[in-house]
Amino acid sequence: MADSRQEVLDRLAAAVGVLESCPQFAALVPEVRVNFGCCLPDARTVDDVAAIDGRLTVVGDRPKASGPVRFGASDHLARRILEFRRHDGSTRAALNFRWNESILEFVERWCREHGIGLGKLDRRDEPTELVGKDRGSMPWKVDRLVESCGGKVPGLFYEGRGWGKEPLFILIGTDPVDLAERAVDIARGYARAR
Repeated sequence: MADSRQEVLDRLAAAVGVLESCPQFAALVPEVRVNFGCCLPDARTVDDVAAIDGRLTVVGDRPKASGPVRFGASDHLARRILEFRRHDGSTRAALNFRWNESILEFVERWCREHGIGLGKLDRRDEPTELVGKDRGSMPWKVDRLVESCGGKVPGLFYEGRGWGKEPLFILIGTDPVDLAERAVDIARGYARAR
């Protein structure tokens, strides 16, 4: 188990390095900052998910992790990863980034070019009894998204606007380095397209 934990920390730290080495990714850092996590192969609880302590932000026009990667650093993203694992046990990592209409237009094109399905979750459809309820909406959001994607976990999706919520894109996959490389490809492509 100790080896698995170290492997997750090492892969996630390497992935964070990929993001930090891409100045263009700074344009994709949302107001809530970037949350990036990866779980153990047999993850069951949020303590089995490593993430950036303090998230990834922008310092001097460059993406920069606020702290090291560690287990238990995220609750929200950790719960999301665990919920996705109910639908696809190979899911181990997730990363959020900024959403706006201009980025959406580019990401839709990028997904078509790379053969990646783009999912959408409309937070305005969230049941009123879940709106604003701490920790209550994650199962609903993930179930709703997977259902709308034909029963499959999409490789990339976005959450639209919701009460008090910033719209975001979220990359999902098995390996954090792969997700970071996809995010960097999107960031560089978006920078060239602007």
